[in-house]
Amino acid sequence: MVKQFPKDFLWGGATAANQFEGAWDVDGRGPATSDTSRAVAPEARKSLGEEFSKPMTQAKLDFALSDKEGLYPKRWGSDFYHRYKEDIALYAEMGFKTFRLSIAWSRIFPNGDELEPNEAGLAFYDKVFDELNRHGIEPLVTLSHYEFPIHLVKAYGGWKNRKVIDFFVHYAKTVFKRYQGKVRYWLTFNEINILGMTGYLSGGLLFEDETLHLDEMYQAVHHQFVASALATKAAHEIDPDNQVGCMLARMQAYPATCNPEDVMEEIRKDHENLFFSDVQVRGKYPSYAKRFFKENKIRIEMAVGDEEILAAYPVDFMSFSYYMSSIARKEQKTDATAGNLVLSEPNPYLEASDWGWQIDPVGLRITLNKLYDRYQVPLFIVENGLGALDKVEADGSIHDSYRIDYLEAHIQQMYEAIEDGVELMGYTMWGCTDLVSASTSEMSKRYGFVYVDADDQGKGSFDRLRKDSFYWYRDVIASQGASVLNQD
Repeated sequence: MVKQFPKDFLWGGATAANQFEGAWDVDGRGPATSDTSRAVAPEARKSLGEEFSKPMTQAKLDFALSDKEGLYPKRWGSDFYHRYKEDIALYAEMGFKTFRLSIAWSRIFPNGDELEPNEAGLAFYDKVFDELNRHGIEPLVTLSHYEFPIHLVKAYGGWKNRKVIDFFVHYAKTVFKRYQGKVRYWLTFNEINILGMTGYLSGGLLFEDETLHLDEMYQAVHHQFVASALATKAAHEIDPDNQVGCMLARMQAYPATCNPEDVMEEIRKDHENLFFSDVQVRGKYPSYAKRFFKENKIRIEMAVGDEEILAAYPVDFMSFSYYMSSIARKEQKTDATAGNLVLSEPNPYLEASDWGWQIDPVGLRITLNKLYDRYQVPLFIVENGLGALDKVEADGSIHDSYRIDYLEAHIQQMYEAIEDGVELMGYTMWGCTDLVSASTSEMSKRYGFVYVDADDQGKGSFDRLRKDSFYWYRDVIASQGASVLNQD
């Protein structure tokens, strides 16, 4: 019997406006938090970029907006704004069934709180969705992905302010109505569980003492929970065909030993990670959160009716990013390897990427099983991939066998999870076309099937080149995965 993925499986790739779109000051787009992400110097790059690890202050924000000499690569990204037809044609050539992208809130509402939208911004995404639909590619659209209108930071204090719920819901309703019939898969907040690291980028949070205040962070998260539920309600009312998902940065961890203290530490880390999807999928705050809030002196102010809103409008499916796994130990060791949003001691059973991330395909199968057992809703892998230093040969070819090996191993484990009984909707590999890094704002850390001729300073032609993985993924999709599942 030939092994294959289900016929309706949504194969594709993923990007985000703040890293890919560019044209940050074109056609009425307002300034966003991502526009102030200064490139991190190579010698200062660790596992996370400056804007992820340090809380933002008003002074830093003002400096970035007035800075005329610094490098801010997210302002130009990969220039999708002007090259969307070319990029979408490449996705069609690969056979994409879906393409994940995000809408830049400040392109639709430049300040974030206007009553009337910016027509030029709406028209741009009309063109993108029409082009995708022309090629038979389903858009998968994130409403908020690591960017936030600057005006909402300065005038309201970001998501700490409850008023922002109304602004977000107005934005969501506007795009739901405008793109009815063109988009039916939506995500509300990208990696909502790491607002502690992306508090400024995702939530417009400023901390003048440069210290993250958990009470303010969780208050902002509560407002996002309510906004997500109300957006889900609106999506279903505007078009019953709409499906709305939450999005989590999945932090799969293993106990370092069979010491019960290490096992309990793994449970604690899982609670810390899954708290966010528990609220959005199950529709209520989990009981284990009470102790965490009590011990950290966190008091969340809820308006009358908030709990009813969360319960009435949970998401339809759960999506997540998965890049690596980590180790949980009660008594932390001093040695640590780099990783996506988390530092961990090295796992002796795993290899690591150029950036020190632990490569763990079986961990993806484990996570799929754990999440499906917990929630019993459809799952969608919307980010997975390998950042690497790609080399262009003299003839223009790019031989990225290391990326093929990584993706092949993960796809094989996805199939195993489906055989285990997991309901998996699709898979969008992260950074299908090279884009600017979320954390360090570098281009040299490349993920794509398609190479972009641009360096970390934004110099280059921005022309697109097909890597070896481009043709490999085309075969994977055309064979419904059979090309990587039937190699014996």
